[in-house]
Amino acid sequence: MTRILLVEDDVFLLDVMRSILEIEGYEIFPASNGREALDLFVATRPEMVISDIMMPEMDGYELLESIRAIPIGATIPFLFLSARTERSDVSRARALGVDDYLFKPFDAPELLGAVRSRLERRRVLEMFDTRSAHLQTVLMLANVIETRDPYTAGHVERVRRLALSLGFALGWDSEEIILLEFGAILHDIGKIVVPRTVLRKTGPLTEEEWELMHQHPDAGARMLEGVDHLKAAIPYILHHHEWWNGCGYPNGLGGEEIPPQGRMLAIVDAFDAMTTNRPYHASMTAREAFAEIERMKGVYFDPHMADVFMKSYKNE
Repeated sequence: MTRILLVEDDVFLLDVMRSILEIEGYEIFPASNGREALDLFVATRPEMVISDIMMPEMDGYELLESIRAIPIGATIPFLFLSARTERSDVSRARALGVDDYLFKPFDAPELLGAVRSRLERRRVLEMFDTRSAHLQTVLMLANVIETRDPYTAGHVERVRRLALSLGFALGWDSEEIILLEFGAILHDIGKIVVPRTVLRKTGPLTEEEWELMHQHPDAGARMLEGVDHLKAAIPYILHHHEWWNGCGYPNGLGGEEIPPQGRMLAIVDAFDAMTTNRPYHASMTAREAFAEIERMKGVYFDPHMADVFMKSYKNE
């Protein structure tokens, strides 16, 4: 439950706002002045502060400045409530780091809309901060795989770019895009279990060698099962070799049984493989690869995603 510190010296207004927010499922910690609110902030560590400006003992400006001075309060969404609309008041609040202003009088939809938008913005910022921290580790792991297979050098970065472009074209949201990036970078991490001699072989693989190669999606998925922040990326690793007709691996899933993450990555992974020189084939042109995707959509590839990919790539 999201915790909100609500600060207002008008008891009636405080009770009204508290009721509105609690009905929406928020946990409210009420305070009637800035001094009380600052103590509550330290004790409860809320995810958001909503505060009046003109209050006894400590006004809203002092409260905002004090909270911003505390490490845990530096990025907490802070919403001011005020009947004062003078430019100087707004400018002072902005300078102190307020996130938004809600002018009195306001109604319930206005209050709830402001709260939701600020909490959503905070959630997205936290996701991107976390993404940056994890991305370096993820790239390091991917680089380990590429050093074992020199013929696919650059493959991970190209697949990452192609996958992001397709994800945006499909209208996926910011959280899905973050996981997509991790999944694209790590899609071949399971190749760590495949012997180097198999990865570097220039001729056709034997049946036994293909069996070893087919283990890499399962192996990669198992590697990520114990990593909480990467678990959601497992479908990219596990299912990017499944085929629309059900003849792929490792699980022989078909059609929409294949998670969308696997379906989309299968397209960009195959496109990069087709347009890159490999020991066992010369690279195709993009036009030739599109013709192959067109021929194989509904066989290997999700027809809709294949069409979106080709359209978005040509428009870049």
